[in-house]
Amino acid sequence: MTTKEFITANKDRFLSELFDWLRIPSVSADSKHKQDVRKAAEFLKEKLTAAGVDKVEINETKGHPIVYAEKIINPSLPTVLVYGHYDVQPPDPLNLWDSPPFEPVIRNEKIYARGACDDKGQVYMHVKAFEAMMKLDLLPCNIKFMVEGEEEVGSDNLGDFVKANKAKLKSDVILISDTALISLEHPSITTGLRGLSYMEVEVTGPNRDLHSGVYGGAVANPINVLCSMIESLHDKDGKVAIPGFYDKVAELTAAERTDLNKAPFNLDDYKKELGIDEIKGEKGYTTLERTGVRPTLDVNGIWGGYTGEGAKTVLPSKASAKISMRLVPNQVSAEITELFTKHFKAIAPPYVKVKVMAHHGGEPAVTPTNSDAYRAASKAFEEVFGKSPIPTRDGGSIPIVALFKKELELDTVLMGFGLDTDALHSPNEHYGVNNFLVGIETIVAFYKHYAKR
Repeated sequence: MTTKEFITANKDRFLSELFDWLRIPSVSADSKHKQDVRKAAEFLKEKLTAAGVDKVEINETKGHPIVYAEKIINPSLPTVLVYGHYDVQPPDPLNLWDSPPFEPVIRNEKIYARGACDDKGQVYMHVKAFEAMMKLDLLPCNIKFMVEGEEEVGSDNLGDFVKANKAKLKSDVILISDTALISLEHPSITTGLRGLSYMEVEVTGPNRDLHSGVYGGAVANPINVLCSMIESLHDKDGKVAIPGFYDKVAELTAAERTDLNKAPFNLDDYKKELGIDEIKGEKGYTTLERTGVRPTLDVNGIWGGYTGEGAKTVLPSKASAKISMRLVPNQVSAEITELFTKHFKAIAPPYVKVKVMAHHGGEPAVTPTNSDAYRAASKAFEEVFGKSPIPTRDGGSIPIVALFKKELELDTVLMGFGLDTDALHSPNEHYGVNNFLVGIETIVAFYKHYAKR
């Protein structure tokens, strides 16, 4: 039986198991889901055991646990370490989902559920690829799994685990599926990721909420002030207006920019899919450059005053916002956090007080395209898709990639099978059934080609 035949024969079971995992609301950011996060880890342990690993364990951390497993067929053979995460983003706002976020359904050959693509669906491809290789006696090298439950909240405890378990994690390459393809017609391999600095700010005016008729016009409104401060964080050309923000940015050469923009991209389709009439971004750069190789600053949430039903004429005491900055090679998250903090406090007018808090961050990473592992991944795509994959830069962040390089001295291959249109972190997140199945097949092919290195 071929790999494809095995996948086809077991398609319904694979999807049923994935659905059971997706039903577990493993939201790492919400403390009320702490037991659900653990339940998701236990589910993964059970399925890895059934697939045939030699050893699987749930490792405790100061936060959510890390699932580790391994199958060592011969210590002299190369070892692949698979990384992923089983925690998911909060599903809010719930009213924008067409079906409940933790009751997975298939519509138009897509799996709709929180975590369908990010990252349960993509992690489960690796579990099923491993099972296929075990059942068909195709596993050509050693394999280790490390799947965490805190990626969506910054992986605060993963670094300590990696540093304390270097011998256990000893491998030859890291394999991650938490990125996207250009499309099923245009396969691609991500070769770069942006870093992250995530902040929260609070602006306080009067010592209590005030009647907007009695005090309006005489006392500064923290919401108005916060909006003005946020507006000032970009200049008229869309550049981030924080002193020193671009000092270490790695600029691409003209040739590199030309190569980056060779990736298939239709601006009209892009705008249509997003329901927008026009794009907006840093002047002088294309959409592919803005989302892949340029740093950004965006407000992720903002609140203050009265937001309930009906009207309440209040001048609020406080206003707050969450702000994230995506970073590019050579930028350092801690340095950007410090620059932001200093600048935001400096631009505060005297009639308000400002508090700035750092949540989490991660470093940008660029992966090599001349390694044995990358060539194996490329050949795997060629075998399954019938065409060579296009190297791309991803706008998202996976902080562990830089950590792996620093602590384990290992490069990463980013073989993602999602799509940018899969509504990650949004209502109605989904993942193509075909993407899931072809991902399993391509992962198996990767091991075959990598073992031949």
